[in-house]
Amino acid sequence: MSEISDEKIARFVQNGDKEAFGILVKRYESKLTRYAKKFLLNYEDVKDLVQEVFLKAFVNIQSFDYRRKFSPWLYRIAHNVFVNAIKKQKRNPLSFFDLDVFLPHFYHEKAETNIVKDFDARYLKDILDKSLDKLDFKYREPLLLYYFEEMSYREIAEVMHIPISTVGVRLNRGKELLREIYNKLNYGKENA
Repeated sequence: MSEISDEKIARFVQNGDKEAFGILVKRYESKLTRYAKKFLLNYEDVKDLVQEVFLKAFVNIQSFDYRRKFSPWLYRIAHNVFVNAIKKQKRNPLSFFDLDVFLPHFYHEKAETNIVKDFDARYLKDILDKSLDKLDFKYREPLLLYYFEEMSYREIAEVMHIPISTVGVRLNRGKELLREIYNKLNYGKENA
């Protein structure tokens, strides 16, 4: 069944094949666990929350429109579960990232090497490493979904329930704010 799309498997589940849901769990469990760990750093019950996501997805599978992509629908459920966990814990969800994992777009591109692109990637990685925890959540999450979960603007818009144009604005603004935060941090170190 590995060649069958997520959407078709979800349709099977909607039609009563409850066992097919296990395939979706296998496909997404590690991805959602990684997402949860980065979204909810130091939250002790990440596995429980991921299971809650799958439970909610299973219970609400009839609301999934199989003509649309499955992953944004599932990530929207995860987003809601994780935001609720943050509200319960009243913690800052993102205070550290393993940025070698955080920027797969930069490290898995085709063999085309561009010195400027490489410099920008290293610069952005450094900025993210030192500054992401100081960034407002509405800018952090799109950066997380884009760079970490490799979602398209359209998918991020579906997860966050915002217009596609807003995704682009928040990604660009988030990068600008990260650079400002980074520059302030570095300026303070040089004058210390």
